[in-house]
Amino acid sequence: MLLKAILIGLIAAYGVFDYQLGTLYAFRPITLGPLVGLVLGDLKTGLEIGATLELMFMGSVSVGAYIPPDVTVGGVLATAFAIQLGQGTEAAVTLAMPIAVIALGIGNLLSAVMPVFLTIADKGAAEGNYKKIRFTHWLMGHVGLIKNFLLVSIAFYAGSGAVQSALDIIPDFILDGMGIAANMLPAMGFAMLLRMVISKRLIPYLILGFVLISYAEIPVLGIALIAIVIASVKFGFFENKVAVETGAAGNEEVVDDEDF
Repeated sequence: MLLKAILIGLIAAYGVFDYQLGTLYAFRPITLGPLVGLVLGDLKTGLEIGATLELMFMGSVSVGAYIPPDVTVGGVLATAFAIQLGQGTEAAVTLAMPIAVIALGIGNLLSAVMPVFLTIADKGAAEGNYKKIRFTHWLMGHVGLIKNFLLVSIAFYAGSGAVQSALDIIPDFILDGMGIAANMLPAMGFAMLLRMVISKRLIPYLILGFVLISYAEIPVLGIALIAIVIASVKFGFFENKVAVETGAAGNEEVVDDEDF
């Protein structure tokens, strides 16, 4: 049990490295959920829960001053608790958002304290002491990692019994309702994303995708492949780049020398 708690804590800590690795989205539930499943011996459930929580949290991104719930801690702990207790995606969805919000609050408290350490860097800069600046950089960079590791490890090690008791108290109709909500939340996540990127030029493609999946009954993978083809044609990935650049520079007509 202790070993599993440590490994799951390390998975949550790994999510913090996303910003150091070039923002690879390693902190998302769709990446961390399967890792939790591997540790707990249920990869299939980890994949299912990770994908469901990813759709749920898809719109939870930092925009402007908005700080979203802690997707990493919420996703990892919800997946771990649901698998350990033998529950499905309904239990994970029920647990994920409250855990993510609590983790966000803890993170905000740490963020309020962290600027104190910047005085070390300020003094180092005034003294020309590069070591103090580097120390501050590493110190502040490790706070989030340590926070995730300790929070997830301790919560998983100590909280499984409490979570099981809470799930036993929750009536079946509430869990059934959360299962229905789990099917609805992906639409909400996509809607939140669309609010950021929607424009009049994209509406025809959205209607096309809806028609294809609703009336032609083409699966999501097929829709994605069609979208790739449309994007490739739209952005001219298959055109003669040299001819296009020459035509744009000289304002001349572009002639494709390939015979079709």
